Amino acid sequence: MRIAFRGWFASLGSMASENSKKRLEFAVEIARQAGKFTLQHFRSRDLAVERKGDGSPVTLADQGAEKLLREQISLRFPSDAILGEEFGETPGSSGYCWVLDPIDGTKAFISGVPLFTTLVAVMHDDLPMAGVIYAPAVDEMVYASKGNGSWHTVEGGTPERCQVSQVAKLEEAVYLTTSVRSYTKDRKSDGRGVFDALAAACRVTRTWGDAFGYMLVATGRAEIMIDPVMNLWDAAALQPIIEEAGGKFFDWQGKASVHSGEAVATNAALAEAVQEMLAK
Repeated sequence: MRIAFRGWFASLGSMASENSKKRLEFAVEIARQAGKFTLQHFRSRDLAVERKGDGSPVTLADQGAEKLLREQISLRFPSDAILGEEFGETPGSSGYCWVLDPIDGTKAFISGVPLFTTLVAVMHDDLPMAGVIYAPAVDEMVYASKGNGSWHTVEGGTPERCQVSQVAKLEEAVYLTTSVRSYTKDRKSDGRGVFDALAAACRVTRTWGDAFGYMLVATGRAEIMIDPVMNLWDAAALQPIIEEAGGKFFDWQGKASVHSGEAVATNAALAEAVQEMLAK
């Protein structure tokens, strides 16, 4: 497997800096390690679940996976900053920041549903430059860096370039979201109307959510994925993956940003139509 990755990274040549290449390669490796770690606790009958201050669940698998990621990053890139969901921020001096979500979809993980993922992103000067989504229970991964395409691998196979779909009509689109309840949280008090309108307009609506839904958009198996409520560690890995697959990543106002506390991902053909529905 490492040979396949090395061959792909060697082919980038002058298209990316050495810093970008080595960080993305390392991100792929440690995302897989952390994801495999979470499987040691997946569907465990004695898995202990605690509640954080915001009421969201956390397990030893979340914490252990993030510790693993932090230890590996600190050894390899000691001057890089780290921001993780479970243990906050560690400052750095290089201008690079690793953004970590050890289990994106902890509720799915706790329920024994295999659609949870491990997210690893690399940012430079607050802009995402590389991202990895790894779904360990199905052994599927997508990853990308700016200017170098989005890549997909299943069950440790050879990475293949992935692209969003060409579907150009809402009535033919697959629309995904993480939680219907999230459309009525915070400032999205009118968000349920958006959900209902899109659900009525699209061919299929499913809550195959969290980062797994963005993986489906990047690989052309769905056309629209929306989350009205997001944290930076939820979003940072997604933007380069979606954009390098030919899609669009933006907030509810149409701005391409991972800092807005929300996320919309679409294929290129439907981006304008979705933005118009959000604007209404």
